[in-house]
Amino acid sequence: MHKRIALIGLPLALVLSACGGSDPYQEETSPGGDTGTVVIGSADFPESTLLAQIYGRAMEAQGVDVDYQLNIGSREVYYSQIESGNLSVFPEYNGATLAYLDEDAPTGSSEETNALVEEALPESLEILDSSSAENKDSVTVTGEIAEEHGLTSLADLADVADELVLGGPPEFETRHQGVVGLEEVYGIEFQEFRSLEVALLTQALLDGDIQAANLFTTDPQIAVEDFVVLEDPENLFGAQNITPLIHSDQVDATAREALNSVSAALTTEALTALNERVVVDNEDAADVAQEWLEEEGLG
Repeated sequence: MHKRIALIGLPLALVLSACGGSDPYQEETSPGGDTGTVVIGSADFPESTLLAQIYGRAMEAQGVDVDYQLNIGSREVYYSQIESGNLSVFPEYNGATLAYLDEDAPTGSSEETNALVEEALPESLEILDSSSAENKDSVTVTGEIAEEHGLTSLADLADVADELVLGGPPEFETRHQGVVGLEEVYGIEFQEFRSLEVALLTQALLDGDIQAANLFTTDPQIAVEDFVVLEDPENLFGAQNITPLIHSDQVDATAREALNSVSAALTTEALTALNERVVVDNEDAADVAQEWLEEEGLG
């Protein structure tokens, strides 16, 4: 069964305004568990959309009725929709979830991170099995910038960052696992932070509009363009395993098993290769997801 909800390409406020002020989430019946439909969401970057397609289609293959809310926005936008039950499932990153719930929480291993996430979540939410696939935030530079300033690690930035412009999505400026933590942990203060959509960061680096970028470590453009991901010796960005976050009473045993099966099969290498097909080769995320699931016997 393949129900679909239209992609959300605009901030929620604009969407609501365009709909005459009506809030699609203000229904008497939640779109999730009360109707037997699992609503899966994604953030507004390609990997998140791809992961939603992978996890969603795996549930559909087991007979679960799935609707999709894609390209919603940042965690600051979508988390409240999971908590309220308007979204049932969200493919998350365990370390980023923990940082959002408790900005003072320590970084640690996947197991330590998941334990802290479970403690911090409200009673209505839980996380399922983590995948070994991991995608961390990074500060990445071109090979030329790395060579010019002798950069291999974030620690190397402390003495030269005031000459460099850092680009990233707007939320990176205010997160501890972002500009705030870079200053507190490493003493890094960039000349400027430039807020850019994720899709524009690679070209901005290549054009020299920025000299460092917050890229995800599974971004295939890193290998394509020979960018240098700066090491994180203080583990600022922590564990970032792909981990489904669910609204507990909307996800039954069949859906849970399907979600955990995906997590058991997904690796960092596989995710990076799938991202390349979507981002570099411009293949459709739904098709890429379906093909991978069939190859893994999960489709």
